[in-house]
Amino acid sequence: MNIKKFKYDEVGLNRFFGPLEAKIMELLWDAEELSIKEVQQRLEQDKPINFNTAMTVMNRLVDKGILQKRAKGRLSLFRPVQSKEKFIEEQSKKLTENLLDEFGGVVINHMIDVLDEVDQTLLDKLERKIQQLRKDNL
Repeated sequence: MNIKKFKYDEVGLNRFFGPLEAKIMELLWDAEELSIKEVQQRLEQDKPINFNTAMTVMNRLVDKGILQKRAKGRLSLFRPVQSKEKFIEEQSKKLTENLLDEFGGVVINHMIDVLDEVDQTLLDKLERKIQQLRKDNL
């Protein structure tokens, strides 16, 4: 699955999706599978939304390969193609690869610069990963 636009000035899922897409994805990741009407009703707890708007956005997410759609009688049910964790892992990996391809070592230097702000557990994990890479390259 390839997200074409990454929005640096946004936060959370809004970096990958529009605001309504992000809300719909959160609902589906929480529920696993919902109809358009169920999504619309849950979205309406925050503010009114037209059924056709929800349907259009959900079908676009299917077209993008982010949601799957299946028929159950006359009802269409939607579910995420992958878990939220897998989606974030995949997208962050692609973003990192793109940054490295375009800007090279400067990206790694900046990542290292911000490590002083992270938990020691993450540093330990990173150190083990580097040691494994060194072993693999010998």
